[in-house]
Amino acid sequence: MAAPLELSCWGGGWGLPSVHSDSLVVMAYAKFSGAPLKVNVIDNTWRGSRGDVPVLTTEDNTISQPAKILNFLRKQKYNADYELSAKQGADTLAYIALLEEKLLPAVLHTFWVESDNYFTVTKPWFASRMPFPLSLILPGRMSKGALTRILLTRGEPPLYHLREVEAQIYRDAKECLNLLSNRLGTSQFFFGDMPSTLDAYVFGFLAPLYKVRFPKVQLQEHLKQLSNLCRFCDDILNSYFRVSLGDG
Repeated sequence: MAAPLELSCWGGGWGLPSVHSDSLVVMAYAKFSGAPLKVNVIDNTWRGSRGDVPVLTTEDNTISQPAKILNFLRKQKYNADYELSAKQGADTLAYIALLEEKLLPAVLHTFWVESDNYFTVTKPWFASRMPFPLSLILPGRMSKGALTRILLTRGEPPLYHLREVEAQIYRDAKECLNLLSNRLGTSQFFFGDMPSTLDAYVFGFLAPLYKVRFPKVQLQEHLKQLSNLCRFCDDILNSYFRVSLGDG
């Protein structure tokens, strides 16, 4: 009998199985590939490290980071990409790189740096799922980590100041969303009728942006104008997670 695969990840709300993009990427890929994950949602009783969430634990391994977890699942024969051509495989890598460069900084900013969103939504949500005194410390550390990640990718000259960086990352993110919308078109998934790695990444990045109710919604408003991307998220939620979209 195969060793159990256990995924420790942040939990859900607002109709999502997880509000955390990296966790959602892995959860979606597991659904698409048929990997039998036992999902352990982090709460205030969990004593593991939260810096590397999501974490996949097997009999012999502990693996973090979505790309490494997905590679491990593929080696266990849980492959959502087996029907893709070589060109589609190359396109997958290119689009994931685009998402991480152009969309991720704005997603991180929306959750962790935009102060109204952070203090009214992100910080209370995450703090309520951490034991005291971590609940006082870790959200701030996660916010600083998000800002550092943004500035590492976008803070080069001539964008020295955060205000300039903010304007650029939101421009880039909107362009990226437009590109994704054009690429998806009227298809159910990015490479036809079956979901693949790229669909897991796009879903993981877009679904929290689409569903979480924030006071500052600059990027969310743009996404909601792209009806095919919203339908894409709703279809995956309905088909693979059966989460009531009214929850939250």
